[in-house]
Amino acid sequence: MKQKDLFRNGNAFLVLPVIMISIMVFVPMGLALITSFQSGPPVNMTFNGLGNYQRMLGDSTFRKAFFNTFLYLLVQVPVMLFLALFISNLLNDKKLKFKGLFRTAIFLPCITSMVSYSLIMKSLFSQSGLVNNLLVGIGLIDNPIGWLTHPFWAKVLIIISITWRWTGYNMIFFLSGMQNIDPEIYEAADIDGASRWQQFIKITIPNLKPIILFTSITSTIGTLQLFDEVQNITGGGPANATTTLSQYIYNLSYKFTPNFGYAAAVSFVIVVFIVLLSIIQTKVGSEKQ
Repeated sequence: MKQKDLFRNGNAFLVLPVIMISIMVFVPMGLALITSFQSGPPVNMTFNGLGNYQRMLGDSTFRKAFFNTFLYLLVQVPVMLFLALFISNLLNDKKLKFKGLFRTAIFLPCITSMVSYSLIMKSLFSQSGLVNNLLVGIGLIDNPIGWLTHPFWAKVLIIISITWRWTGYNMIFFLSGMQNIDPEIYEAADIDGASRWQQFIKITIPNLKPIILFTSITSTIGTLQLFDEVQNITGGGPANATTTLSQYIYNLSYKFTPNFGYAAAVSFVIVVFIVLLSIIQTKVGSEKQ
């Protein structure tokens, strides 16, 4: 009888996924944590205690990668989410024509091949690329900007690239949330004389809080794990000016002399910050609700 109830409630069907997730996710995480306390060649690693974590304090490349990663997080994520929210609000207008075309055009970058996307960005922002020619042509700058060679402008290029690629992805979530808001609420607001801006602040934003929280957490996690864009567009240069923590982990594991122990220790720094920031965002979202 108990066995029937177990299957009737569907709990038994969760056993296999739980076992698979444990084997494929939690066991590797446990082994990586053990590896972070070891050092030496991959075939002969020895216990090193907290040595790898202490090494980070004096590692200038780690500090630079840490700074770059959090700079991208603090600048790019708010800008991208604001743009996604703003664009989705515009595209949710019933009177707007060619909505499908606009939505597709804005969403397309996130499904574009990473190689093609990187080549396009590097071509557009090269020394003699379209962007520099345009800025010089309209008189905003006198000389072309070294988007790929100047430490500051290389960071700006990475932020622009990530924003261009992922704004449409977040826009889809906001757009679907807006279309689930009861139209009668807006009709009542129109009768009361509320402006479009007041409706956006007082009706749209409060109803989208769960989606804003979800996109904030997923965007934070994605930015802390940022690797592809930096690797393909700037390669972490110039002089590690755009290197991220994920790229540094890759370099420690496969580019330089392999140091899996130190790479694992750096990866757990990302894990700790992802957990902390997710908890903070969830708490803040819950309090506002």
